[in-house]
Amino acid sequence: MSLWEYANPRKFMALSGRVLPWAWGLAAALCGVGLVWGFFFTPEDFRMGHSVKIIYLHVPSAFLAINAWFMMLVASLIWLIRRHHVSALAARAAAPVGLVMTVVALATGAIWGKPMWGTYWEWDPRLTAFLILALFYLGYIALWSAVESPDGAADLTAILCLVGTVFAVVSRYAAQFWNQGLHQGASLSLDAEENISDVFWQPLVLTMAGFVALFVALVLVRTRTELRRRRLQALTVQAQAA
Repeated sequence: MSLWEYANPRKFMALSGRVLPWAWGLAAALCGVGLVWGFFFTPEDFRMGHSVKIIYLHVPSAFLAINAWFMMLVASLIWLIRRHHVSALAARAAAPVGLVMTVVALATGAIWGKPMWGTYWEWDPRLTAFLILALFYLGYIALWSAVESPDGAADLTAILCLVGTVFAVVSRYAAQFWNQGLHQGASLSLDAEENISDVFWQPLVLTMAGFVALFVALVLVRTRTELRRRRLQALTVQAQAA
């Protein structure tokens, strides 16, 4: 069985219909356990106090804000190379979810930054890159709506996605590129010296997994909606032609 078989809308709808209940269930269970554990059963940090607990919203949302764009990049490349409509619609479906995650990451970062930095906003390299990434999300969504031809919109948004990937990479690695930035390094790292304490790390991993499952569920739902809308438009055109 080839993965490309699921570029067929009918097969995609059948598979996604089976996956969705599991994705929703995992999202609810993992987010519920991780957030309750993190917010109510972890201690204060010796430097950040209770404000450290905002990582249970900030880190997963920031992680998905960046990786949603990478998912859109892969889907856009598949569209440009293989011309599979499901991949183009999946990229379109992921954009609003990625935008919401970016806004949540910016908002929670501002809330955390006030007690830590003394200001809600600082033109730190990573914060600035995240703001630009949010603007690219907005531009991507607007471009889909502005172009009447579905294939033309898919082509143009795919090119925009390629350009915006630069800022997704900068957002991910800004703390390493510019050591003078205020933003701290990664909360989760393969380097044991950079990792947060296990008491915070364990519920954070659960919450991040829950956010990933939530992202999958939302993208599947939105992709299925886009496919139904495309099918309805085709039937409407056929009915008008008849």
